[in-house]
Amino acid sequence: MPRLLGVEIPGDKRIVASLPYIYGIGPTTAGKILEQANVDPNVRAKDLSPEQLNHIIQAITASKLPIEGDLRRELQANLKRLQAINCYRGIRHRRGLPVRGQRTSTNARTRKGPRKTVGVQRAKDGK
Repeated sequence: MPRLLGVEIPGDKRIVASLPYIYGIGPTTAGKILEQANVDPNVRAKDLSPEQLNHIIQAITASKLPIEGDLRRELQANLKRLQAINCYRGIRHRRGLPVRGQRTSTNARTRKGPRKTVGVQRAKDGK
C-alpha cells in the first residue's frame, strides 16, 4: 500500500480511484492532480515508482488544497463560529437538528437519532 501525505491508499486500485481516499480530494480533483503530475490515471497505485509518487505529492502541495487535518480543522472552525454567533444554522447544529430546512415532524432520523419512546405515567390514586 503506497503512502501519500500520511494516508494509506489502496494499492490494487487505479491511482485515479485511490487518490480520493485522501480527505479533501475527490474524483475530479484526482484527475487534475494526475494530469499536472504527468502520471497515467490507469496505472495501479502499487505499480507507481517513487519518482511518480513524488510528482503526485508535489502536484497536491502546489495546488494548495486544504486536505486531511487542515480541512477538518477548517470545517470545525466554521461550525464553531456559527454556534458562537448564535445564528439559526449554529443553533440547529448545536441541537443536532437538520440545518437546511428539512421537515422534522416526520423523518430527519439520521440527524435526530433513534426514536425515544415516551411512556405514560399513571396516577397512583387513579384506577
